[in-house]
Amino acid sequence: MTETLWIIVGGALMTYLARVGGHLVLSRFERIHPRVEAGLNAVPAAVLTTLVAPAAMNGGIPEITSLVVAGAIAWVWGGMMPMFLIGGAVLIALRHLLG
Repeated sequence: MTETLWIIVGGALMTYLARVGGHLVLSRFERIHPRVEAGLNAVPAAVLTTLVAPAAMNGGIPEITSLVVAGAIAWVWGGMMPMFLIGGAVLIALRHLLG
């Protein structure tokens, strides 16, 4: 097997184990403490922030423009899917056009 394939298989295995491990730990409790639940509810926003922050701080014109467009779409429509799709399309188009 190539090194890339081993990395993909290892990443998939670790992702699966992390998900199953979290489920097994939380399934042992009858009730989840409100603070734990609040922390788990904050995870998607934290992950999104770690993906967006580097582009916002170090990005060029295509990245900044797509973030502004995605923010405007989220503000107007309020939906996550249109925001991701339109923001991604703007980013791809500008990277293609501006090189």
